Amino acid sequence: MSPEVAAPARAASPYDGPPHFGPLIRLAGVEVVYQTAQRPVQALTGVNLEVADGEFVALLGPTGCGKSTLLRLVSDLLRPTSGTVEVRGNPAAVARRANEFGFVFQEAALLPWRTALDNVRLPLEVVKYPEEQRIARCEHLLEMVGLSKFRGNYPHELSGGMKQRVAIVRALAWNPSILLMDEPFSALDELTKAQLQDDLLDLWSREKKTVLFVTHNISEAVYLADRVVVMSAHPGRIARTLDITLPRPRTADMRETMEFLALVREAREALKGESRKAAA
Repeated sequence: MSPEVAAPARAASPYDGPPHFGPLIRLAGVEVVYQTAQRPVQALTGVNLEVADGEFVALLGPTGCGKSTLLRLVSDLLRPTSGTVEVRGNPAAVARRANEFGFVFQEAALLPWRTALDNVRLPLEVVKYPEEQRIARCEHLLEMVGLSKFRGNYPHELSGGMKQRVAIVRALAWNPSILLMDEPFSALDELTKAQLQDDLLDLWSREKKTVLFVTHNISEAVYLADRVVVMSAHPGRIARTLDITLPRPRTADMRETMEFLALVREAREALKGESRKAAA
């Protein structure tokens, strides 16, 4: 085991001023309307959400309910039609310019001509961190997810789960405060998915990040999150928020407990209720 390697410090930003004591992320009265050739389409309506610093929040809902749109709003890749999106009390654009976001998607999207280590190093090259810091940081992250022996392997030499581990630690390389994850495990088999869920929770506890995690999987949402935000069918809105009272650290045997199964049932009923409303 190599010695602990400190995360690289971010460049000076507007956050270097007085501390912010409110929620880390805040969406208030957010609506998103897309203009199509035929007519306007409302993707989100009346979204109000607050996420605390260091909190793990899962966004759960049917296809087309606007979960991914919500991630794009938080990261300032999309502006709301109305309402406000803030990070530490500032517009989300301030956080984006300060490199406060790390992204992980369903597909690992690794560059095929770069090794695992070089894929993880890429964000640090873009933001021009010193070479010696890049190597130490990235090798440490790969070790944390058990990939030290594979740091010289190319993507085609890695399994699907290994690729996603690389993608996750690549998103953490430059030390963002917020990790945005859009169904990162949905294409994996159940055993690999369960292992990566535990890997993610271990990384989250060590790296102290705030996580917004999009999923269709009810059990996954309950197992990972501090809160599960249940979204309605199109147009998306927040239908219900469930506090997950399972103790941490989470362990595989919790999936068989009555408390876990009751929370899964509660989330499933909330989703069913929204589906019935949409069909009415």
